[in-house]
Amino acid sequence: MKQVFEILEKDSRTTPEEIATMTGIPVAEVEDIINKAERERAIVKYKTILDWRKLGEAEVLALIEVRIQPQMDVGFDALAERVYRFPQVRSAYLVSGGYDLALVVQGKTMHDVADFVAEKLAPLQGVQGTVTHFLLKRYKEDGEILVSGEEDKRLPITM
Repeated sequence: MKQVFEILEKDSRTTPEEIATMTGIPVAEVEDIINKAERERAIVKYKTILDWRKLGEAEVLALIEVRIQPQMDVGFDALAERVYRFPQVRSAYLVSGGYDLALVVQGKTMHDVADFVAEKLAPLQGVQGTVTHFLLKRYKEDGEILVSGEEDKRLPITM
């Protein structure tokens, strides 16, 4: 069963028939495995990774560290939910270290992201501080290398 998920994780367009051929699991069983995982939200979403720059569309991404005050009986979850419900927030994680939340935020321009932080995020009750890091270039995302035509410049190991 794990094989089915590993194949889908690498390429979500792989058909049940192809998975059956690759794993030796009958097609009907592969379909049942996938359908059950979708119903139970073990498969949360099928995703396409786009390089918007190559498509001529502007996109600004920022990694924002947020320090928040945990609330009685709910800890970080209630405020985290308020934050991750903003449409600008693509990803939200509870993290260890000097900050509590790590957010990936998207905007059309750097000013859009800055306005989001200044007008929506920072004023929330319980937000104690933020640090914004603008992502200048994506090299790899979700295991996929996004830069093309560049050879590996590392020297080979010889003995």
